[in-house]
Amino acid sequence: MGLNTTITTKAGEEFGGYLAMPASGKGPGVVVIQEIFGVNDVMRATADWLASEGFVALCPDLFWRIEPGIELTDKTEADWGRAFECFKAFDVAKGMEDVQATIDALRQVDGCTGKVGATGYCLGGLLAYLTMTRTDADAASGYYGVGIADMLDEAQSITGPLILHVPTADGFVPTEQQQAMHSALDGHDHVTLYDYEGQDHAFARQGGEHYDQASADLANGRTLDLFRKALG
Repeated sequence: MGLNTTITTKAGEEFGGYLAMPASGKGPGVVVIQEIFGVNDVMRATADWLASEGFVALCPDLFWRIEPGIELTDKTEADWGRAFECFKAFDVAKGMEDVQATIDALRQVDGCTGKVGATGYCLGGLLAYLTMTRTDADAASGYYGVGIADMLDEAQSITGPLILHVPTADGFVPTEQQQAMHSALDGHDHVTLYDYEGQDHAFARQGGEHYDQASADLANGRTLDLFRKALG
């Protein structure tokens, strides 16, 4: 179990986050970047899982500029409606400033080795990609990122390892966008795309409608391999 913590922006503003520590009390850092549902049980469980694997995991509340403490599920129409409202209102540029602030905060946590990676899901999958183009993170793993195809011109800025998990039947990322990602990134020295044939969006969200344990285990294993090599 982790604990709630506070992250400070360069402007001195504060927002919340969930911090999970490994049993050893020390390890590389990983920023856990939320889906459109906020820092909910799924995101906290992801941070706890990474902590159990030896990482210092910090999940920031990236919707704080819209409303602090938003916590939704994928189980009701009302929550889905609010989630999409937040998604549309979200300022990506400001969000990335908050991701950098989270990276900076994580490096200051007692027990963090100083190496920091990021993993993100859905909206967070896009932000994981942008983490490698706009921040000083050491590595990133993005799951079913939405909107990456619109920002492929930033790929030239990637200088560290990035893996992207791409479900081929993603209802939010059409085939032509997936093809554009492959065309732009397959030849990149630092980027690896993994396709998950027949899987839909959020195949790694445990308890979700499209959860597939075999594909989730495969993707999570690849994420751990990346972080152990890049952050160890």
